[in-house]
Amino acid sequence: MRLSRIARVTLGTVAGVILALVYLPLMVVLVNSFSTSTNLTWPPPGFTLEWWGRAFRNAGALEAIATSTQVAVVATAISLLLGTLVSLALQRHSFFGRDAVSLLVILPIALPGIVTGIALNNAFRTILDVRLGLLTIIVAHATFCIVTVFNNVVARLRRMGTSLEEASADLGAGVWTTFRLVTFPQLRSALLAGGLLAFALSFDEIIVTTFTAGSGVTTLPIWILDNLFRPNQAPIVNVIAVVLVLVSIVPIYFAQRLAGAEQLQK
Repeated sequence: MRLSRIARVTLGTVAGVILALVYLPLMVVLVNSFSTSTNLTWPPPGFTLEWWGRAFRNAGALEAIATSTQVAVVATAISLLLGTLVSLALQRHSFFGRDAVSLLVILPIALPGIVTGIALNNAFRTILDVRLGLLTIIVAHATFCIVTVFNNVVARLRRMGTSLEEASADLGAGVWTTFRLVTFPQLRSALLAGGLLAFALSFDEIIVTTFTAGSGVTTLPIWILDNLFRPNQAPIVNVIAVVLVLVSIVPIYFAQRLAGAEQLQK
């Protein structure tokens, strides 16, 4: 479809404005991480690397990074296992209520985070009588990280079809052998992409985490929120925020590259 010059200019202008609204605030955070001011001021009165050194010596920030990494890794592992099993069950088998189950699997990521957080908080504290802590955060993150794995694996299974798996079964291979030698090699890039997205989603999640963390457990986003308006902490918070952005971008970038490579191979 060919667009007129006016349409191209209009679309380009709208796209530029939207991108500016999204990325200019991030650039302000990046610049302020080098500011000599101890407050969130603009423009910066000067530039220094002092805050970067302090940030990486800050015990609270380092502990929060370790906690977020631990939660994201475990939640991603759970999501890879459960998301793959659910996608195989729903895509390779027909049974009553399959569409309803598929909707229920996807629903957590569509619900507002505050609704999910309140529901999980009530479930953990009043129904299950479980003390809020690291375990409850991991379970909470896994509920919505499963969706990214599920979507990637289901999409790959639909493109794969069943002919190779049926041929493997005809040749005498069992279910596990067929999965190990035929299905899994074709799913590896989809699992990697889904896992990277799940890790990024878990690492910077704050709303659900706030309702399921309890006292004494601080992830990196919660640490940023707690220290944002404390005296002399704003520059360090800016540094940690930049690190958080970078950690979030890297897995998303590689997941996108994997998806693009798969499309080129097709």
